[in-house]
Amino acid sequence: MDGGSGDLRSTIKKWNIIYPVYLNSKKTVAEGRRIAAAKACPDPTCIEIADCCSHLKIPHAIELDKAYPRDFFQVGRVRVQLKKDDGSPVNPAIKTRRKVAKWYW
Repeated sequence: MDGGSGDLRSTIKKWNIIYPVYLNSKKTVAEGRRIAAAKACPDPTCIEIADCCSHLKIPHAIELDKAYPRDFFQVGRVRVQLKKDDGSPVNPAIKTRRKVAKWYW
């Protein structure tokens, strides 16, 4: 029934999650921002984060039907594959989620 996409879906579940609120300069740390306000940008979207991942050649998947757990009005998230199955980085310049955020801005 799923056309073979079940394997892909189970693989994507292992990837890291980036919510746009993590990069939003208008949010406080208590509201969910995870990087310095000086390095963040105002109101990022999942599409913009995905564009940055494409530029960096990082495999990603946009999940528009998911919401940020602390605020259900913040809809959408991006799953990124930072490491291969053997543990080596997909892009040697990007090893952590914070490095993705640095490249985003």
